[in-house]
Amino acid sequence: MTKTILVWLLAIFFLAITSVKAHLQEKVPRIGFLSTAALSSVSPRLDAFRQGLLELGYVEGKNIAIEYRSAEGNINRLPELATELVRLKMDCIVTAGENPTRAAKQATSTIPIITTTVGDPVGLGFVTSLARPGGNITGLSTVSTDLSGKRLELLKETIPKLSRVAFFDDTRSFEGSKKEIEAVAPSFKVQLISLEVRSLDELETAFRSSVKSRADAFMVGASGFFNTHQRRLIELAATHRLPGMYTEQEFVLAGGLMTYATSIPDLYRRAATYIDKILKGAKPADLPVEQPKKFELVINLKTAKQIGLTIPPSVLARADKVIR
Repeated sequence: MTKTILVWLLAIFFLAITSVKAHLQEKVPRIGFLSTAALSSVSPRLDAFRQGLLELGYVEGKNIAIEYRSAEGNINRLPELATELVRLKMDCIVTAGENPTRAAKQATSTIPIITTTVGDPVGLGFVTSLARPGGNITGLSTVSTDLSGKRLELLKETIPKLSRVAFFDDTRSFEGSKKEIEAVAPSFKVQLISLEVRSLDELETAFRSSVKSRADAFMVGASGFFNTHQRRLIELAATHRLPGMYTEQEFVLAGGLMTYATSIPDLYRRAATYIDKILKGAKPADLPVEQPKKFELVINLKTAKQIGLTIPPSVLARADKVIR
């Protein structure tokens, strides 16, 4: 009889342990991450994102799980990937840019969505206002469209004789930056040459067209496509010896000429605070969208030398970071 009771007690004990383990596993928050760009091209951002989570006590694979989905530069795959994350019942979805945010918004109106690099969330209809988002979307804005004019101004100061600028535009992305440049270009006596770029073949064609049109420099819009093909973009710029103004510091660190931008990895790190608040019960509608706190001018002198460009001392003196 005693042995029987002991066997039953042990059985009950192990069942209880199993139940507790299962319960704990169910409680591990599940975060979705949706990106247009290949994950390998945004690894510094993901490292910063994980660091932000770690600072708040979240360790990937232990007390938080992250499901990564990348369209590998193909924007048409985003709706399918967003739907998949919704089907997996994520606690929230982190989106890397405008197009992933739009895909996630179309896929769910209930799961919280945290943006990381959207230029104008109000203008795009993602939130009602920065202070009171009002729906299931909140996060961080890069204010990238507002910087387009400033980037053109800096390019003009760097190349005083600048008269033609090629603008590489992934037309599937938000057109705010293009509209702003078109609006301010005449004040700098600059002719804008708009070139549609949605594939590697079109990228190579764009450079050839820029040279043929006697463009003095080029600019790119914010796009997961350019992030995914960052290396090829920089190679072509070097081959054609064409000065480039980029939207993010990562391009310049990889060999691009210059940028005026916020630190994108810092925005990813700060996105972790939204996850923490939402997991603790906060509603996206009540969490204000935050904007960048600092913008930096970054110049790659090594690249300037390679393409035969001399950076004026007045511009160099204003640089926050110079790569030699």
